[in-house]
Amino acid sequence: MRQQRLLAVWAMRAFTAVVGASLVAGSVLASDIYRYTDDDGNVYYVDRPSGAQTEQRLAIPSKPSAYRPPEREDAREGGGDAAPGEGGADDEAPAKKLTRAEKKAAKRQRDQQCQSSRDTLESLTSAPRLFREDENGERVYLDEAESQAARDRAARLVEENCS
Repeated sequence: MRQQRLLAVWAMRAFTAVVGASLVAGSVLASDIYRYTDDDGNVYYVDRPSGAQTEQRLAIPSKPSAYRPPEREDAREGGGDAAPGEGGADDEAPAKKLTRAEKKAAKRQRDQQCQSSRDTLESLTSAPRLFREDENGERVYLDEAESQAARDRAARLVEENCS
């Protein structure tokens, strides 16, 4: 039973690593993801159909985020020392004041992006091998330099989204 749980945990980590590596490496998952449960109740996620009776194709939507970070206070003030026509505060329309609900929603979205970035970095650092999929849907394993570049990009995203 313990071995089965460890296998399920490993499968979930592998799935997370695959998705994280694909997103951070800049490639889009070209294949479908399938979920199935074996006779012992263990759940598996795979990238090719297994033929199991309990198999389900997962529809994972992917679209760009509509999140736009709120302007910082010092950027909104515009450095009032500039003369008119030189990018001073007088040249811009008045900044819209955010409501408490808008501020709360923006903070919640930023926190989610931060956590997602941290999860991606964790999966990339704990994965033994990283890969991407080519145009034929075949795995192409990343060499050490490419893997390190993906980890570095993930670390930069954590810095950007969590600071």
